[in-house]
Amino acid sequence: MAKDYSRAQRIGDQIQRELAQLIRTEVKDPRLGGLVTVTAVDVSRDASHAKVFVTVMGAEPQEGVDPIVQSLKVLNDASGFLRMQLGKAMKLRSVPNLRFHYDESIVRGAQLSALIERAVTEDSKHVDSDTEAKE
Repeated sequence: MAKDYSRAQRIGDQIQRELAQLIRTEVKDPRLGGLVTVTAVDVSRDASHAKVFVTVMGAEPQEGVDPIVQSLKVLNDASGFLRMQLGKAMKLRSVPNLRFHYDESIVRGAQLSALIERAVTEDSKHVDSDTEAKE
């Protein structure tokens, strides 16, 4: 039987759970705006590196700086601290280096949903106008 769920995936899932908790409770930087959600963690096969995908919701621009860029900078700057905290929480021989990346899938999904809603609304208006013209 083949392995459907690799060690790297299991480590990624555990890192995702632990990081979500750590970011919420341990990162006290006021520049970290809005709600930061860890959406996925991609761990390399040798578990030396991990790409952490996050979304930032409800953040307000401060001093003309994009809140997403600022939040990613804060998280990448805190990656050493977060890695140390992960080492305490997880039973791993070595904790992967963390690199934070913005996950656009949530925003992109909302945009696509809005486009679909608009198309459905326009289509229903078009069908209504056709039936009124026939009467």
